[in-house]
Amino acid sequence: MVQEIYIIDDDNKLITDIKKMFENEKEYKFTSVRTHDIDIALKNIPSLIIINEEGTSKEILKLCNQIREDEDNSITPIIVLGESPEKEHRISILKLDVEYYIVKPVDRDYLYYTIKNLVRLMYMNRRVSPLTGLPGNVQIQTEMKKHILKKERFAVLYLDLDNFKSYNDLYGFTKGDEMIKFTARIILQNIHKSNAESSFVGHIGGDDFIAIVSGTDYEQICKDIIKEFDEKVIEYFSKEDAKRGYVEVANRRGIMEQFPLTSISIGVVDADETRFKNTLEIGEVGAQVKHLAKTMMGSSYIINRRNEI
Repeated sequence: MVQEIYIIDDDNKLITDIKKMFENEKEYKFTSVRTHDIDIALKNIPSLIIINEEGTSKEILKLCNQIREDEDNSITPIIVLGESPEKEHRISILKLDVEYYIVKPVDRDYLYYTIKNLVRLMYMNRRVSPLTGLPGNVQIQTEMKKHILKKERFAVLYLDLDNFKSYNDLYGFTKGDEMIKFTARIILQNIHKSNAESSFVGHIGGDDFIAIVSGTDYEQICKDIIKEFDEKVIEYFSKEDAKRGYVEVANRRGIMEQFPLTSISIGVVDADETRFKNTLEIGEVGAQVKHLAKTMMGSSYIINRRNEI
């Protein structure tokens, strides 16, 4: 995967030196950006931004603040290279969530490994859901493999929302995102308060979540999640919709259809010490049991144990 790194430098000198450092590493792409083009550059969401403080036409604090206030680049790492010997000046820049201020003259090896390590860290962080902050599929697979290799008993909870599309269609994507974040909070709170050892919560994507817990107390966790979700989800609907217990949404033909309020379905796979050999087998059973849960009206959970549901 190509890592795009933008170098903000009106003098266009810094990029030549950095390109030489990475001349044998084709996965890094360096682009020189003039200060007045920063808005255009930010739209591409680079892997890393390097600023030559003396080579910019904009005051450094304002420039760093502009980058951090851009929603898509709120976590993009920033390195500032500058000549200031003043500690207060450097600290004022770091307070804007800038990762590094490196004083010139720059040690080539130090800069080389700083760039490589920040890009690697950013690559890992972007595999985390930007909406919920929860780990994504790579970490989910790793966590399941860890339990399988340890040959320990654990349970996998597959959770998703029912009638979420109708909610999105009626209330809009912004409200839909709030519903997703609300769901993530409910799951996290109930997994953590259960005191389940080695618990893990991940965000598969959209309205799909996963939780991995050790032990056998997962049924109570499901009950607690459903209870709290059903009590609080009403707050995300208008008083009129909440009172009548359904929403009305026009289909593609313009005909109004009625849909129940959003609920949550949980499919649980009980993975004992020898039941599964890999994550694929768990996923297949999980998809089946979650589908069964979604056929039931309202919030529900279904557990799949060895040889039984």
